[in-house]
Amino acid sequence: MKAHVNTILIAIAIIVSTSSLSDAIIKRYSIENGISVTGLGSRDFVSDLIIWQSSISARDANLKTAYSVMEGRRKKVKEYLVKKGIKVEELDISSIDIEKEYQTLYDANGTSYSQFSAFKLVQRITVESKSVDLVEKVSREISELIDQDIEIITESPMYYYTKLSELKVQMIAQATEDAKNRAENIADKSDASLGKLKKASMGVFQIVGQNTDEDFESGGSFNTSSKNKTATITVRLEYEAE
Repeated sequence: MKAHVNTILIAIAIIVSTSSLSDAIIKRYSIENGISVTGLGSRDFVSDLIIWQSSISARDANLKTAYSVMEGRRKKVKEYLVKKGIKVEELDISSIDIEKEYQTLYDANGTSYSQFSAFKLVQRITVESKSVDLVEKVSREISELIDQDIEIITESPMYYYTKLSELKVQMIAQATEDAKNRAENIADKSDASLGKLKKASMGVFQIVGQNTDEDFESGGSFNTSSKNKTATITVRLEYEAE
């Protein structure tokens, strides 16, 4: 019976010493290696700048006639946009690109050859405005110009935010505070105290559209197709542990 009791006491002593040793190892590891944490900063925002591009074109075998048609169409498009509320200073009209078009014909022997058919003129019109909702509306109604015999092709608007630098500073501050809170929590649970900050680094900056299935890119992403966006950034902090 005495031998049995001694065996139990020895086992308990081993368990206690092992637990104490384990705690010591964990604490020493924390002190030697420090505490590394990653904090997250996130903001939802609405774009305050819109860029919308479209192009008009004209075709004619006579270059002078094609220019004349293009000039008339450009004038109508400009008048239409201004009438809709877009300011003249928000418009940028590019120079005219000229391209020769050819058609494939066949001779009596069935041999194909190319023959000039017309000059194609293309001119791009860009709207850059802070009146986001207005330009959005106009971009959806621009097809009305087709009824005026104007050949126009439009692209989807692109959305930007002019206060991105300020937003980024706020997010970095938020991510840093989040990381520090995490570090303090780890130190507290590890029976250690947070020491000096050894290193701080910033992760990738991401901007994605709200309510979309966009994936986060390892090198960062910058959404321009959504008006409502979410920006995120990470900050990694490394502290000494005492």
